[in-house]
Amino acid sequence: MRNILVLIFSVISFSVCFSQNYTYPYLDPSIPMNVRVEDLLSKLSIDEKASLMLYNSPAIDRLGIPEYNWWSECLHGVGRAGKATVFPQAIGLAATFDDKLIYEVAEAISDEARAKHHAAVRKGHRAQNMGLSFWSPNINIFRDPRWGRGQETYGEDPYLTAMMGKAFVRGLQGNDPDYLKVAACAKHYVVHSGPEATRHYFNATPDEIDFRETYLPAFRELVEANVEAVMCAYNRTFDEPCCGSPFLLQDILRDEYGFNGHVVSDCWALDDIWARHEVVETRIEAAVMAAKAGVNLNCGYIYKYLPEAVDLKMITEKEVDDILRPLLQTRFKLGLFDPDSLNPYTSIPPYVVNCSKHRELAREAAIKSIVLLKNNGVLPLNQDSINGIFVTGPMAADLSALVGNYNGYSGEMVTILEGIVGHANPAIAVDYTRGVLLNNDSIFYGFWHSGFADVVIAVVGINRLLEGEEGDAMLNLEGGDRSSIELPANQVEYIRKLKERIGDKKLIVVVTGGSAIAMPEVAAMADAMLFVWYPGEEGGNALADVIFGNVNPAGRLPITFYRSTDDLPPFDDYSMANRTYRFFEDEVLYPFGHGLSYSTFEYLNVSIQQQASGEKMQWELKLELRNNSKITGEEVIQIYARHPVSGARSPIKTLVGFKRISIPSGETITVKVPIDINFMKRWNIENQEYLLIPGKYDFLVGASSGDIRLEVSKSFP
Repeated sequence: MRNILVLIFSVISFSVCFSQNYTYPYLDPSIPMNVRVEDLLSKLSIDEKASLMLYNSPAIDRLGIPEYNWWSECLHGVGRAGKATVFPQAIGLAATFDDKLIYEVAEAISDEARAKHHAAVRKGHRAQNMGLSFWSPNINIFRDPRWGRGQETYGEDPYLTAMMGKAFVRGLQGNDPDYLKVAACAKHYVVHSGPEATRHYFNATPDEIDFRETYLPAFRELVEANVEAVMCAYNRTFDEPCCGSPFLLQDILRDEYGFNGHVVSDCWALDDIWARHEVVETRIEAAVMAAKAGVNLNCGYIYKYLPEAVDLKMITEKEVDDILRPLLQTRFKLGLFDPDSLNPYTSIPPYVVNCSKHRELAREAAIKSIVLLKNNGVLPLNQDSINGIFVTGPMAADLSALVGNYNGYSGEMVTILEGIVGHANPAIAVDYTRGVLLNNDSIFYGFWHSGFADVVIAVVGINRLLEGEEGDAMLNLEGGDRSSIELPANQVEYIRKLKERIGDKKLIVVVTGGSAIAMPEVAAMADAMLFVWYPGEEGGNALADVIFGNVNPAGRLPITFYRSTDDLPPFDDYSMANRTYRFFEDEVLYPFGHGLSYSTFEYLNVSIQQQASGEKMQWELKLELRNNSKITGEEVIQIYARHPVSGARSPIKTLVGFKRISIPSGETITVKVPIDINFMKRWNIENQEYLLIPGKYDFLVGASSGDIRLEVSKSFP
């Protein structure tokens, strides 16, 4: 009742004080936002309300409302909208293990988004991909390396995914008290990570422990970071369509997590409700089901049936108002109804788009994402001791190997070949041939080139033609997923023949891709091996910086690299049993968190202590780290928790803290790493809550999940 009285008083107040300079009260920025929303709602017809709930919302000229298209993408740079800085694909950003860097990347992306949007609006261009609502990041857990869209995620670990996602959201949305810089969106809610071919039909039924401890935590954390939107997924979860589930959208997302933004459907997901999941029979029933469940924005057309549903008394106009209200709030937060002079983000100039500062940041991100998988001493290359380099392989000059999916283009793309050529001393002869096609085993070429080189750099792997979203991967017959995680057989054969030809000459293998690739035979043949993901526009320069020793690599794997497809459970099984480093017990090719350096580090004197942090229980781990090498290097300290008696479905170990830090040559530094207690809690089915189980916890400190250097224990509470 008190809130109603406050609203009535506000309405009376603004009616008296309303400035005549504005055509309608809702346009007056001096009025509280909730009052402006109610004023606008009161002026809309039911047909207009429904139109504003479609992603391609038309103009309502009589009220001065311009058209607005909600669909824009910025997974690793403003996507599908022309010129933009292209940062490493999301999985590569995760490999940096540097959430501060991710924040900076997101800030740069949102600068460019604002600049492009306002430049477009000033010429009357309000089309898709030019808006301010961005359907990123993808925080699904990359549970199986066969998933083609896993490249869009931050990897297989709930904690790493949450920390990277929160940093990205905060960088996108800005810190202005009155306006959002852009509106970020956490997707795809929830339990959604392939198979692509059945995503419109599939029913995910994980057990309650996996659901609560693996699939949900990142969404909880992004709601805490005030993410403005959440996208519901195509599939069903626990028999209900994700975009028609009151349990997911109301009980958990809004009631339990306190989400107060808007929910957007994945595109044409509401069609799935009636046409593929077949839980209702008609489009109008699908519209009502989604609206009553809590979907605010329809990427599709189904919500055009809502006025008819109101006429048929299947839903009330008040319920439609309740669904529309959060969307209007987002538009007000973005400043779409306010004068540009009031919004600090409208003045960001167009020249920031792919400016030198952003290109430098793209290069830094690419450098920090590169994972040195193996090195027998050949790297870094000493240019004074070599006269010729032979670059070969299908990915060396391939543009797709830089960008992955959901990308933009900058006009400044540097391929791996170009990076190596640009960095090589003029006295070094660099030659190139493709050597082998992407996945066609009938052609091998160019072995004779190797006879003129001291070092061979073979650039192999996969690109967006072989992995991606349903319908995007042109050479993939599995809907974008990979049925096999092995490196294409023809590329393995090419490296085998190349190795036979070059004999004792050094072989450096560079691998591109957005997911784990099984390649034990190649790893055995290579003198050094680097995984570069889809490294963005500066990928070629970044790799060359690493190869020639201009920088010291420190990227880490955010996913487990298995030895074979045979190691994996069935793809359509959403149980976490025997998946990811947290539950997989057999031998792997490279463990989660793995990555080498040109430096060697010694871990010393670990302890754990509680720190005052308001009402929260905050613990931190303290240790000393010594750089025993002759060059400065970065180390990624990783802390894993283990509770030996925490019950069924307990992870072997789980990441609860990390820090990337630079250590000068020969120096010892003291490092403090916060431990996130929330990610040590287990879901109690009986009490329906997360609990920190009393007992002794082991904290495992090391350079990867498989390279533990120190251990310390602490009893809780």
